Amino acid sequence: MSFPDQHGHFGEFGGRYVPETLMALLDELDKVFRSLKYDKAFKKEFAFLLREYAGRPTNLYLAKRLSSHFKRLNVYLKREDLLHTGAHKINNTLGQILVAKKMGKTRVIAETGAGQHGVATATACALMGLKCEVYMGAEDVERQALNVFRMKLLGAKVIPVTSGSQTLKDAMNEAIRDWVTNVDNTFYVIGSVAGPHPYPLMVREFQSVIGREARQQYLAKEKKLPDYLLACVGGGSNAMGLFHAFFNDKTVKMIGVEAAGKGIATGVHAAPLSVGTVGVLHGSKSGLLQTKDGQIKIAHSIAAGLDYPGVGPEHAYYKKIGRAQYVSVTDQEALQGLKLLSQTEGIIPALETSHAIAYLEKLARNIKRKASVASAASVIVCLSGRGDKDVGGLKDLI
Repeated sequence: MSFPDQHGHFGEFGGRYVPETLMALLDELDKVFRSLKYDKAFKKEFAFLLREYAGRPTNLYLAKRLSSHFKRLNVYLKREDLLHTGAHKINNTLGQILVAKKMGKTRVIAETGAGQHGVATATACALMGLKCEVYMGAEDVERQALNVFRMKLLGAKVIPVTSGSQTLKDAMNEAIRDWVTNVDNTFYVIGSVAGPHPYPLMVREFQSVIGREARQQYLAKEKKLPDYLLACVGGGSNAMGLFHAFFNDKTVKMIGVEAAGKGIATGVHAAPLSVGTVGVLHGSKSGLLQTKDGQIKIAHSIAAGLDYPGVGPEHAYYKKIGRAQYVSVTDQEALQGLKLLSQTEGIIPALETSHAIAYLEKLARNIKRKASVASAASVIVCLSGRGDKDVGGLKDLI
């Protein structure tokens, strides 16, 4: 797998569309990251933190009662929810903060939607002794109050963003503005496989441990590869983390699940791969929700972590070449998915992850196989995060 190219392009997608102020810094970051990828000491330190601090490897769990509900599926859950901080985000933040330390940066900034990336960044900064400031849309600050408190408890400063839709897109806008004016001492930790090169590559590499583990674990259990991979997609880091290791396994079908919000037909959603067009946002060319004249539309999802009008460029590339399929699930379907997993397996997933769980109903209907266990299709779902952060707002919805 030789993509992206040296300029960060996944086919026509990706690249680097940023102010001149950031070009030299991104060149330096690219050079440092590529050297550290092959640095034995760096790799050893990162692996140690993933194992001893974050809690890797995570389990690949056969959800028997959930599988019985669908009859035509054997559902395995890749339990990223069991990691320290409660989601896959810690894989990436530990890696990026190590890079920041190597570059001599003393201040770290981040954007966050659901708050999981913010908590993971604050956690890694506390561990490694760096100052941390997190930009978060004012609407998300309100609906993710628990994670806001966690970030503050970890020593981070949380900065509410009141512009635009007051969600993830606007938080990322403000983080980039900060970065442009503080390039000398500040490292920007992007939480997904989005942004200018080398961020989509760097985040993918740090998250690809998910897929490498899942592939090894499934082969050890079943002596074959799974039929399907399934993951929710906002920016797309948990999905790409799972998908990447299986890219050359052509028999394995990959499905990314976007947020259909109140329904694709209503226009109130966050599904740029399903119905968006190609454009540039936050330094990268990819699928976007935008008007005909290129103005970014407001995205909507009940899940704050999926409430983004763009997507990582590698996902746009996967869609274009037909390597992955991208579908969507509504808010109400996601709520039913959350309830289903909670009551069949005793696992309360994050609202983001619940979109992937919800799509299992549609996948099961689409599979033309006998209903016996022996002939059931196998699917690995990336259980990207746990639902502790969401339960406070669910009482009146389920």
